[in-house]
Amino acid sequence: MTMRVLPTALPDVVLLEPVVHTDERGFVLETFSEQRFTAAGLPTHFAQDNRSRSVAGVVRALHYQSANPQGKLVTVITGEIFDVAVDIRVGSPTFGRWAGATLRGESPLCMWIPAGFAHGFAVLSAHADVAYKCTTAYDPDDQRGVRWDDAAIGIPWPVARPLLSAADATHPLLCDAMESLPRYTP
Repeated sequence: MTMRVLPTALPDVVLLEPVVHTDERGFVLETFSEQRFTAAGLPTHFAQDNRSRSVAGVVRALHYQSANPQGKLVTVITGEIFDVAVDIRVGSPTFGRWAGATLRGESPLCMWIPAGFAHGFAVLSAHADVAYKCTTAYDPDDQRGVRWDDAAIGIPWPVARPLLSAADATHPLLCDAMESLPRYTP
């Protein structure tokens, strides 16, 4: 049996449900397979693996790289998050729309977020360890963001009082970030 590719509200963003093999010792699952990703039409080259730990109520959002966009394969190791992708590709038919899913350490679901999308998440558990594979290397000079609470995007974040970094609290609205956004190419 292969992993299932599940659609989201955005055609390019998908959830991946790998097969989980369980027994009395626990479980084993495959989060990445070049063969299975190729068969599903997903990228197979990753340049960097990242891991973050965050506490309850943290919102890390909405991040992207301008000149060197990253695709991300996101999985939760421990805890629970509300994971979000926003299409910020100028000219895209789904520009400004978002897709989100709850990802849990106990669940095999992963989210694929293509290059050209902003990414963010809110921590719903006491803490969460999030791992993500990136298609290009992180460049701190190329890091950009869009306001996590931009009403034009309309994400219903499931946290009452988000804990934000200083940068995340001051990112521009989507309409004010147009010059740094990636362009859509069909």
